[in-house]
Amino acid sequence: METIIQPQEQIQYAEAYISDMLELKTIFLYSQSLQTVNADFGVPFLLAKKKNKIIAFASLVINKNGEIIFRIYSKNGIEETEKRNFTSRAETYFKQNTTPNFRNPEQLKSSIKNMVSWLAP
Repeated sequence: METIIQPQEQIQYAEAYISDMLELKTIFLYSQSLQTVNADFGVPFLLAKKKNKIIAFASLVINKNGEIIFRIYSKNGIEETEKRNFTSRAETYFKQNTTPNFRNPEQLKSSIKNMVSWLAP
């Protein structure tokens, strides 16, 4: 019996740009069952694309201890291996970046406030 190999669609990773924000907002609202963005949206910094469509993004947020962390938000249907690979890629990017949003909680809080204000209806 022959095994038919289905080609896997390649996931592309890219930095998040301002032009991506409305699509990222849609993913966030849907994944969190919300009507409007809040501070949990954070500041997106990396995204994953399949067939030129964004399927997930990583965003900088402040945790309850006041530390900078990142969260992954994704569309339904993303495979678990794709999500793990993206999380690993985001973690590497997060650790290597030294800009203020990645290292200064006060700077990030200000950036999140501005982002939420801009994206809120």
